[in-house]
Amino acid sequence: MAATETQLMSSVALIEKDMNGDTLWVWCYPSVGSDFRQVLLSKCCLTQDSRDFHTFVFGQYCRTWFYITTVEVQEPTALSKVTHFSVVITAKDFNPEKYAALNRVLGRMYIKHGSPVKMMEAYVSVLTKGLCQSDENGSFLIKDYDIRKAYLAGSIKDVVSQFGMETIILYTALMLKKRIVVHHPRVEALLEFTRVLPTLTWHRKDWSIVHPYVHLTDTEIEVLKKCPGYVAGFVDPEVSNRPDLFDVYVNLPERVIQVTQNAKEAMAMGKLHKDIGHLIMQSAEDPERSESQVIMDISVKTKEILTNLVGLADECEDSKITLEGLKRHHFPPLSRGQLDSFFLAPDTLKKDKADVDSNKF
Repeated sequence: MAATETQLMSSVALIEKDMNGDTLWVWCYPSVGSDFRQVLLSKCCLTQDSRDFHTFVFGQYCRTWFYITTVEVQEPTALSKVTHFSVVITAKDFNPEKYAALNRVLGRMYIKHGSPVKMMEAYVSVLTKGLCQSDENGSFLIKDYDIRKAYLAGSIKDVVSQFGMETIILYTALMLKKRIVVHHPRVEALLEFTRVLPTLTWHRKDWSIVHPYVHLTDTEIEVLKKCPGYVAGFVDPEVSNRPDLFDVYVNLPERVIQVTQNAKEAMAMGKLHKDIGHLIMQSAEDPERSESQVIMDISVKTKEILTNLVGLADECEDSKITLEGLKRHHFPPLSRGQLDSFFLAPDTLKKDKADVDSNKF
């Protein structure tokens, strides 16, 4: 297992802020492209004008995840001319807790030795053996960080507590593979909220749709727009004036969800959605049910819907569901826009059905 997981790591790097206030990209192994490097510098709180200090942030760019841990240097250390530094790991997998732990170990090594040599040795050890061990700086074992724990780390109950029945809008948007943009001025709130949303479509286990920390730069927006559907987080309130970026807009501080005019037909709510919404609320508000049980309840309901739709599609000409077919089977009515959506596309339906049939925690 370690050999497979270690191959997911791409690079490790250092960003420093010196006593003159200058922030520099000082070291990297093996390499990071120039565009990606600029993105990483923009995510590092050391380069931002505000006084916000973020000990850990993560995000995604061009299908590669980045994990940045920032440390304030306390005297005395071997880093006599450095006030802060950030350890940056890039990787192909979503697992914030795993890379935060590795970053902490690497950061302690850098503080002690004042050189990236020991960091690189530890990184290579993890890359080749799946672990690094140090009595002074702590140990790290990849096998301690199951991907399923990363998927389940957030709280779907908190999401339902914030949005109540409107959670069904988020569920529907995810099922339809729509573009969801979330705004909050605090990046930590974005990281916490956006990572939870894919659990509403647990059968897909697809966290590649999450872009939790995006800036309104041409470089990042160009990459984001190439994604067919996503959950993207922005600290800049100006994103609310960019309807070209979203079908659903979530103002997290105000607890408001808005659907754009172009997406309203496909996102029209009916009896089916109300039934799902009530189930989500009932399950999430039950103090006896755990987070994983709530997710499973939603997944079971999704399976029921997909089973009915796949069966109906198999009976229809060219596997295309029609309004007449829905009526014959007494299925809750859906809009024409929904019939044309990904939700009812035969290939997507069957893949979703296969995923939900193999659903395991």
